[in-house]
Amino acid sequence: MKLQRLSVLDIVAMKRRGERIAALTAYDYTSAQMVDAAGVPFILIGDTLGMVVQGHDTTLPVTLDQIIYHAQMVERGTRRALLVGDLPFMTYQISLEDALRNAARLMKDGRVNAVKIEGGAEIAPTVERLVQAGIPVCGHLGFTPQSTHAKGGPRIQARDPDQAVKLVADAQFGEILGVHIVGPEATEMIAEVAALKTLEATLDELFLTVHAHPTLAEALLEAALAADGRALHL
Repeated sequence: MKLQRLSVLDIVAMKRRGERIAALTAYDYTSAQMVDAAGVPFILIGDTLGMVVQGHDTTLPVTLDQIIYHAQMVERGTRRALLVGDLPFMTYQISLEDALRNAARLMKDGRVNAVKIEGGAEIAPTVERLVQAGIPVCGHLGFTPQSTHAKGGPRIQARDPDQAVKLVADAQFGEILGVHIVGPEATEMIAEVAALKTLEATLDELFLTVHAHPTLAEALLEAALAADGRALHL
């Protein structure tokens, strides 16, 4: 019996059911076979191949042609997992048209099911344009290797309050979609975030939640205000 490849909607359904979603990276036919056989539902063909496979110090030298080449191998080695391909450095930052052209090529030639790009609010117009064209987009927050030179190389991030907690919310309805928490105190906020996600809470509802002062939990409230463009202190 032939397995049906998972779609973006299948991954979203897993999230809504509260299932844990494993994701691993594969760069070639053999590793892809092993990851797929293990039942991993999400496989990334990442630009980290520049460091892991090619031996570079950063991911920046990786080209779109190389991602496509490796994606083709991974596609041939898998039957079920959703395949997500990285858009390399400067393949989506120059213009919306450039991003659309390169993403479409990765989808068509690399045979991936979605593309991944790095960044936050600054790339929202790019994400919107790609989605409008029928290209699913996987976001990438936190440590962003393509910004290695701007950040002074690979380093510990989120030392400042505005970097420690970031919320992602639906632009239309304000529903909290995800949160990025970095730091040794992150575990103190996970329970609240998990509850908010389970209840499908909105930014407005989080604004009404009391957060004692001074406590670390205030950072979560501040992140919600920042996501709504109303940060008080950051």
